[in-house]
Amino acid sequence: MVDIVCAAVGADALAVKEWVCSPLNVGGGTVKCAHGTLPVPAPATLKLLHDAPVYSSGPQVELVTPTGAAIVKTLSSRFAPFPAMKIEHVGYGAGTREFPEYPNLLRLTIGESLPEDTASASSNASATSNDKITVLEANLDDLSPQVLAYAMERLLAEGALDVFSVPVQMKKSRPGALLTVLAKMEDANRLTKLIFAETTTLGVRRREEQRQTLSRRWEIVDTTWGPVRIKIANLNGTISNYAPEYEDCRTLAETHHVPLKEVIQEAAQAYANGSRK
Repeated sequence: MVDIVCAAVGADALAVKEWVCSPLNVGGGTVKCAHGTLPVPAPATLKLLHDAPVYSSGPQVELVTPTGAAIVKTLSSRFAPFPAMKIEHVGYGAGTREFPEYPNLLRLTIGESLPEDTASASSNASATSNDKITVLEANLDDLSPQVLAYAMERLLAEGALDVFSVPVQMKKSRPGALLTVLAKMEDANRLTKLIFAETTTLGVRRREEQRQTLSRRWEIVDTTWGPVRIKIANLNGTISNYAPEYEDCRTLAETHHVPLKEVIQEAAQAYANGSRK
């Protein structure tokens, strides 16, 4: 009750017009309750966070309590990424638990929201976005290349942002491969299970990293053999890179029995010459 009353008094004192909250990391593991040991998030937390975006990452402990869920669900008008705003004040609250590599902090940022046209212009000017992703890694020294290739295809099909492997020298000079998977934070647990299922690894390393990406869009160009999508990246309002979509080019090459490199070259040239749909 003290937590709820103090949060209500503090929220009223700030006198802000709108509360925006990021997706919530609910943690994992188990928690001891009046009715015994229950999985995290606790049933009350799940009930309170109905329709709110949540994910589980990092320390396997309870990171959102029912009290915290009630406060944030009541105050927040919406859950969204960091909004466009002019920052005026920033405050931090620290918990008593200490986690290796994870700060136990809650941050509150107060500011003046920007008009939609100003925010859009600012976004287009930078043409970049920042987000957090999970990196999954596993060392493999007893897996056939065919099975590894299949596992990589499965991971991509199941929503991995990117998958790649590099040859490594393992202990006792055994040749092996380092499998790396880039994943959305909410997909990390599911893709970890897939790595265990499809490979021979006994352990998967996990870390969170900040990713900065260019804004991108698609255009279609005509080639001798058919249309091809072009992926275009922008930086500071100008085109920084473009490339024909591989699968489109591959399909046309197989259908018309022409070299793949010719389809790719013609598609790139068509975009450069302005032949776009």
